[in-house]
Amino acid sequence: MRRPLVAGNWKMNGSRSANQALMHDVAAQVAALDSVDVAVCPPFVYLEQVSSLVGSAIALGAQDLSDQDEGAHTGEVSGAMLKDLGCQYVIVGHSERRTLYGEDDAFTARKFAAARRHGLKPILCVGELLEEREQDITEKVVARQLDAVLDLEGVEAFRDAVVAYEPVWAIGTGRTATPDQAQAVHAFIREQLAGHDASVAAGVQILYGGSVKADNAVELFNQADIDGGLIGGASLKAADFLAICRAAGQAG
Repeated sequence: MRRPLVAGNWKMNGSRSANQALMHDVAAQVAALDSVDVAVCPPFVYLEQVSSLVGSAIALGAQDLSDQDEGAHTGEVSGAMLKDLGCQYVIVGHSERRTLYGEDDAFTARKFAAARRHGLKPILCVGELLEEREQDITEKVVARQLDAVLDLEGVEAFRDAVVAYEPVWAIGTGRTATPDQAQAVHAFIREQLAGHDASVAAGVQILYGGSVKADNAVELFNQADIDGGLIGGASLKAADFLAICRAAGQAG
């Protein structure tokens, strides 16, 4: 039985005062939820502050990391640094990194490997652009993104990883894949991994990351292969994020 996970991706949002208020409202109530894992991923500069606010019930994650471990890489943050700050998770391959900053599949795979080298659990994001869905090549795109990691790290690496399916056309647009559309891709991801190792595929958490809201979370999380969510804007609103966490804990 896979345990659901809800991870909040704050993106480039937050301030010391806003973070304090948000975590004050979220942390105590999350502590009462015993059937769901919860993580928050603030910007790098707030990781240390938020680490002091999350309590024992919320895991700390980062939004990105370098594929390099140390050295002359100005502006980069290594996996070792994130681990040193108490991070347990790190997002790799988010669609905004891929589309806005040109990070390709091979680069994403190297980041995935770097996360694992330092004992971090990567949340690997995969998903298609609107034009790719319209061309009916969603599965081809997702398989290519998965294969880049499988070729570099092997299927066993997914025992210590999370996959997040994020249809790019449904992120921050107000559009959401229907539960059936999301489930179909989640099932495809699990099938792709099962082609390498059935036990790994059965155990890996696969999150949905396309504009999950309090009012659609229950229906999404009740799908057989959707194990929680990677939450963007709604993770910045305590009431919405808590409602999504509760929905994940009650699904199944």
